[in-house]
Amino acid sequence: MSSDERTNPPPYSGYTPAQTYQPPPTTETVIIHTTNQSLVPVSNEPTRVTCPSCHAQVLTSVKHQATTRTHCWALLLCLIFCWPCVCVPYCMDSCQNANHYCPNCNAYIGTYSN
Repeated sequence: MSSDERTNPPPYSGYTPAQTYQPPPTTETVIIHTTNQSLVPVSNEPTRVTCPSCHAQVLTSVKHQATTRTHCWALLLCLIFCWPCVCVPYCMDSCQNANHYCPNCNAYIGTYSN
């Protein structure tokens, strides 16, 4: 090897100047959430309504939920020594609220309070 080969590095021909970073263009998404929960007529049974979220005509799915009134009835039954019947308010749909949901998008539609 000659002294020129040891001291000089080989020429680099693949150099390109660094490109400046430009962030991708941003878009704004505006979501307007308007629901008139009080205007949706629901009952204790599944109800045919137009979903305010996905705008489909659906038969709601109903999930019953115990309320304070349900617990009070159970406590009353316990206090009058009918403790074997304490579970009855929790088994009766008429003693619980009926929460209605859309079966397509699982959006909450409304509650029927007994």
